[in-house]
Amino acid sequence: MTIHGNLLGGPPPTHLPDDPEPRELLASGTAPADVAAKYPTSSLAWAQLADEAFERGSVVESYAYARTGYHRGLDALRRSGWKGHGPVPWEHEPNRGFLRALHGLARAAQAIGEQAEYERCTQFLQDSSPAAAQTLG
Repeated sequence: MTIHGNLLGGPPPTHLPDDPEPRELLASGTAPADVAAKYPTSSLAWAQLADEAFERGSVVESYAYARTGYHRGLDALRRSGWKGHGPVPWEHEPNRGFLRALHGLARAAQAIGEQAEYERCTQFLQDSSPAAAQTLG
């Protein structure tokens, strides 16, 4: 007897479609704001903007960028069949923009004292991708 499918009974992992142009522009040194303006649906560009803002101490700005990337990522996940829960593997590179934005939102929420949002986003990141939670800290 051969058993196929998800033995844990949960939803299958969601793998966002690859969108290499924003990733390649960012890797080549193009400013994240320019990439976000050209590719406003790129969670990766928004996540990078959030990281840069946080690093320079602009926490509210970081929060706004991270929330934009998070919502753009949720839209993409839903278009890819995600039903609000289930794995979003870090190992699949196109998922990393969403996961980084989610991490950035948790980090900024904690910094401004929004504890409930910090806890929700931290748990969401852990539930979506334990590897991302570990990698991003």
